[in-house]
Amino acid sequence: MPELLLLPADFRYYGLMSRRMFAVLERFSPEIERYSIDEGFMDMNGLRGLFRCGYEALADRMRRAVREEVGITVSVGVANSKTLAKIASDRGKPDGTTVVPGTSVAAFLAEIPVRDIPGIGASREALLRKFGIRSALQFAEAGEGLIRCLIGRHGLVLRHELNGTPVLAIEAEPPLPKSVARTASMGRVTSEREIIRAHLAHHTLRLVSELVAKGLLAERIKVFLTRESFAVTGVEVHLPCPTHSFRRISQGVDSALRQLYRRGCRYRGCGIVAIHIRRRQKAAHDLFGLMREDARQERLMLAVNEANRAHGRDTIVPAAKLPLRKKDGTAPSFRYPVIGAS
Repeated sequence: MPELLLLPADFRYYGLMSRRMFAVLERFSPEIERYSIDEGFMDMNGLRGLFRCGYEALADRMRRAVREEVGITVSVGVANSKTLAKIASDRGKPDGTTVVPGTSVAAFLAEIPVRDIPGIGASREALLRKFGIRSALQFAEAGEGLIRCLIGRHGLVLRHELNGTPVLAIEAEPPLPKSVARTASMGRVTSEREIIRAHLAHHTLRLVSELVAKGLLAERIKVFLTRESFAVTGVEVHLPCPTHSFRRISQGVDSALRQLYRRGCRYRGCGIVAIHIRRRQKAAHDLFGLMREDARQERLMLAVNEANRAHGRDTIVPAAKLPLRKKDGTAPSFRYPVIGAS
């Protein structure tokens, strides 16, 4: 009988390995798009002259550096467009380099099934096959009118990219999110204000941790409570200045809770959404110097993030969350007006 070994997911470890991998790659080029936790795109223009070697040798140096310093294997694809580079990288998995020169694109695409084009799923593959498009080369050579009709505008982007004409730019600076949210069910229905406040404190810490880690500020927050009936009530709070200060955002959350909470009403969920996001580097200082005061809070949150990464999530939590720890039988090692630690 075959046996199945189930291993727990460790997203903190995955994030650590991702950061270490990208730190190695950034030594080769500062212009990197972090496409996902384990995938990125790099602009290699000019790097041959800098490192005095060809693209294939340079890609091999990157792979060796990641393997020796991080302990994981990576594959590298080198081509004129992001779509071609991704397909090439996939062909080289788990530990290979694939270079697609401009003169060899057609020969390379002839061996690629149409389903292996990024963005082409099973339903689109079935549709394309009805029109005789079974390989990536046939997709690249199909008429623009047919591709637009079958796939839409994105199909035209893929067609140009497959032909080696770059359309998708390297986004070294990720697009600014419209919002950052932290929401969840409380796992039970309760009318206890302090329990609701504890859950909101947990969400606030997670929200602020992400804002600080990504260098983002919020001008407003939305706070909402979900009642037992699943009806949702919420309120929007204008913050004193664009901020990722735990103290300021916590004050805004407390203000919202005072407006939303109704004694005797039972609640099952809550959440916080940061909106009107801007980058910290591009934010002008406010007239009254509030943003300068927030610099100390930023240093505190960076320390909290590092401690929780090193010793486990929820090692350091807001003091307002302590009622939840009492309920599950764990006790903090010490208390402080703002945080608790175990």
